[in-house]
Amino acid sequence: MWVPREPGQRWWQREVRRRLPVLGWLPRYSLSCLRLDLTAGVTVGLTVVPQALAYAEVAGLPVQYGLYSSFVGCFVYCLLGTAKDVTLGPTAIMSLLVSSYAFHDPAYAVLLAFLSGCIQLAMGLLHLGFLLDFVSCPVIKGFTSAASITISFNQVKNILGLQGIPRQFFLQVYETLRRIGETRAGDAILGLSCLAALAGLRAMKNRLHPAASTEPLATRASIPLVRSCATARNALVVLAAGLVAYSFQVSGSQPLTLTGSVPRGLPPFRPPPFSKAVPNGTVPFGRMVQDMGAGLAVVPLLGVLETVAIAKAFASQNDYRIDANQELLAMGTANILGSFFSSYPITGSFGRTAVNAQTGVCTPMGGLVTGTLVLLSLAYLTSLFCYIPKAALAAVIISAVVPMFDARIFRTLWRVKRLDLVPLCVTFLLCFWEVQYGIMAGMLVSGILLLYSVARPPIKVLEQGVLLVQPGSSLHFPAADHLRDIIRDRALAAASSPCFVILDGHHITSIDYTAVVGLAELLQDLHKHSISLVFCSLQDPVLRTLLAADLEGFRHFPSWEEAARCSEAELEVSRTACIDSTGESSLLPAGLIQ
Repeated sequence: MWVPREPGQRWWQREVRRRLPVLGWLPRYSLSCLRLDLTAGVTVGLTVVPQALAYAEVAGLPVQYGLYSSFVGCFVYCLLGTAKDVTLGPTAIMSLLVSSYAFHDPAYAVLLAFLSGCIQLAMGLLHLGFLLDFVSCPVIKGFTSAASITISFNQVKNILGLQGIPRQFFLQVYETLRRIGETRAGDAILGLSCLAALAGLRAMKNRLHPAASTEPLATRASIPLVRSCATARNALVVLAAGLVAYSFQVSGSQPLTLTGSVPRGLPPFRPPPFSKAVPNGTVPFGRMVQDMGAGLAVVPLLGVLETVAIAKAFASQNDYRIDANQELLAMGTANILGSFFSSYPITGSFGRTAVNAQTGVCTPMGGLVTGTLVLLSLAYLTSLFCYIPKAALAAVIISAVVPMFDARIFRTLWRVKRLDLVPLCVTFLLCFWEVQYGIMAGMLVSGILLLYSVARPPIKVLEQGVLLVQPGSSLHFPAADHLRDIIRDRALAAASSPCFVILDGHHITSIDYTAVVGLAELLQDLHKHSISLVFCSLQDPVLRTLLAADLEGFRHFPSWEEAARCSEAELEVSRTACIDSTGESSLLPAGLIQ
């Protein structure tokens, strides 16, 4: 939680405050916070409206569905969210997933939001937030980098004014290159101009520095103005493109491809569609769920993963804490309620969250301001949206997703751990075929690598008169045979035939029954070859487990030095016994020596 818990609270009060984080910050809300939240909310609102229209295009839905998906999350997260900076709404990643699993059908998209919300809510109530830790960073980076390329190229057709381009990536590349001669000059010029303007404003914002008090008043006044314009660059570029398109419309010639009419007014409050009417009858709920398939796992998982990752990043940056399970509850509630307002699945937006943090948002109240601006846009501005050129929206999307491509991750993993390049490359390449295959294959490869490290833990073997074996991690059933074979082979194959083996367990934090059985068999096997096996430095839980198993011949020493001293004593006794036996044999008649 980002607000500290007050002392002296009863358990039910703490539980209510944990489930409703708004109760933690609202009693201390001040006018100074209101001023900062208003500024941040308006700034984010000017960003989210053009992005929402553009992301609906990525999802393959009518543009109004982007706005329908942009206000409920703001209101819900204000009450239930634990990060003051995060804003919920449509994003490029989620829109790409919706495009894959909702088949460009609003009914499927809204139902997907409802079912994803139910899954996320159940995960939060069951405290399953830890499952997100099993999605590795290489898989996430591979997916987002591939999504950056896929989404960007998907918008090239709108920049060039091409129609009828398929959405499958490889067919899209082929058809775009084949039909590039059909490019509409008006769309191409406007789209490239918007891209240049967005890139210039982004660079300008990154290079702006606070004005010194010694600089002229005009300079000090212009820097905040330029920064505000650069922050609201999406709205300014879309507004300018709309004015250009309107001027052409008034003049009677229209060289640009426009968004088209957008239904006016707020979306009706109604349950999500649990069936769908088609010309030949009705698609039942079960068939719709079957059609969405793996999307019912991929969409809620990646939605929560994106939100929690963003929340953790900004919580660390701004020195507060979040609750992953509460974030699951907030996400699930937002998607469930949003589906009653025709929303498709939403998640946290990194770009808008960064804008929120940079403008100094104080509490989640800024989300209320953003959501209100979206509602006002739906109520009064939809008649103007028809003049927005598709090329301008495409430029907004490309500008937003290009930074998601992380080329440095390939070099970093090559330098740090090359094996992690395998899930990264598998995810990255297969996502160009189908998103779900890329993510599932990447997670499968990561899981195999994880299981391999459990099945083949690092084992250090030293020969210093005795055989010292040091497993580098816990012992579980996949590693039982591996450890037994290494000890047995090294003990029997050593040139000096050591008759004493020390198993140093100071790195072993846990052990399961199969590994215990394997150690029992190893004790018996080595005993047959007159080799002693002792244990040292076992941690208390592991020692209690082995004592409870009552292994025959089990001996434990607090440190390997004591085990080594015991081994030297036993070896000395063994050598003495061998010498005595040899001396006695020499006194016997030759015929009695066998």
